[in-house]
Amino acid sequence: MNSRRNFVKKTALASAGISLLSNLSFGATTNLTDKKLRLAFIGVGLRGMNHFNNALNRKDIDITAICDIDPKRIKIALKKIDEANFSKPKVFGNSDLDYRNLLELEDVDAVIISTPWLWHTKMAVDAMKAGKYTGLEVSAANTIEECWDLVNTHEATGTHLMILENVNYRRDVLAILNMVKQNVFGELVHFRCGYQHDLRFVKLNDGKSAYGKGVEFGEKGISESKWRTQHSVLRNGDVYPTHGVGPIATMCDVNRGNRFTSLSSNATKAIGLHNYIVKHGGKEHPNAKVKFKQGDVITTTIETAKGETIIVTHDCNLPRPYSLGFRVQGANGLWEVDGNRMYIEGQSKPHQWDNADPWLKKYDHPLWQKYGELATGTGHGGMDFFVLNAFVESAKENIAPPLDAYDAAAWSAITPLSELSIENNGEPQDFPDFTRGMWVKRKPYNWIKSKY
Repeated sequence: MNSRRNFVKKTALASAGISLLSNLSFGATTNLTDKKLRLAFIGVGLRGMNHFNNALNRKDIDITAICDIDPKRIKIALKKIDEANFSKPKVFGNSDLDYRNLLELEDVDAVIISTPWLWHTKMAVDAMKAGKYTGLEVSAANTIEECWDLVNTHEATGTHLMILENVNYRRDVLAILNMVKQNVFGELVHFRCGYQHDLRFVKLNDGKSAYGKGVEFGEKGISESKWRTQHSVLRNGDVYPTHGVGPIATMCDVNRGNRFTSLSSNATKAIGLHNYIVKHGGKEHPNAKVKFKQGDVITTTIETAKGETIIVTHDCNLPRPYSLGFRVQGANGLWEVDGNRMYIEGQSKPHQWDNADPWLKKYDHPLWQKYGELATGTGHGGMDFFVLNAFVESAKENIAPPLDAYDAAAWSAITPLSELSIENNGEPQDFPDFTRGMWVKRKPYNWIKSKY
């Protein structure tokens, strides 16, 4: 690529661990605070289009290139560009690897990657090597090797990567983070979280509508059923941990004074997707014969260096209401999202839950107080506005983002480690230290501010 010389030059700097310092930056882009960020999109499917639409509402962005191998998605994106009176971007998508030609463009400062999971790491690595400030959708990696690829490439190039975990910006989550930082819960002890979301109608559809009631997947499916369901066929592990664990990791300063040390996982039997196929397609449908490997409920327990425990639940193949199952518990009290309840010793009535709303209002995060109205209607209850804003503002200054390559690696590592643990009857698995010991010295990111 055009920036190969820069890649070589930066390797010597990164070998000394300099890139771990949040106030230094060696990416190929320059400080862009006085001009528009030239942004490209790799993947403009349903998730990519959320970011795309929000980018079109900003005045500090030029969308200079887009890439997608589906001509229909390109057509939709170009129509939106025209309606927003943006200049027409360069278009790529002639092959699976055409995105690399996009990355060679000089008029691209940053790139957002929203593609099927198996492409995430390789695209992000290529983007960082090309010197593009990189935003990567979740999960960031599928294997431990890929987790290290993200970290090693960031350190070798000095190019920043932000994992685009939007739940970190949920209003109640940021209010609870504010309470954590103000020590309302006292010393932290235990957490619960996860991804508990009935995805049967996403993993299986009619091949015509992304959320249609059908039982097709793979080549006969559409949207996520075309690629996501195959993971349930072949893998038995928590394949989507970051929505739950991302906010919790931030609260307990993982990679910045704390770290994950070990993990153990267990899985139930797998009947949910099969039952759904039989119910909606009949016992004779070919997919009724598919044997799904992924257990319907996967429970993972993580230990941290500071002695906290985190229970992470993946529950996507059975009928249930949506919940990320958050619980934050410290020496002085706890919050549970299910039931919307809070208990703080000395302030709540003994042995009685408080309704959490007054607490969440009292500790409403400065970001939501400042930008709450702008965030309305931007996707996922406003979270999409905040995660894109953090990415854009960080990229414009070319500084380390709030959620960086080390976070992407640590959170995503839950997937392969959970697979190994389940395969070995719940045997504990050691977490790699992706910071190579620097977690001891790294300071927590300053989350309690109103900028981004």
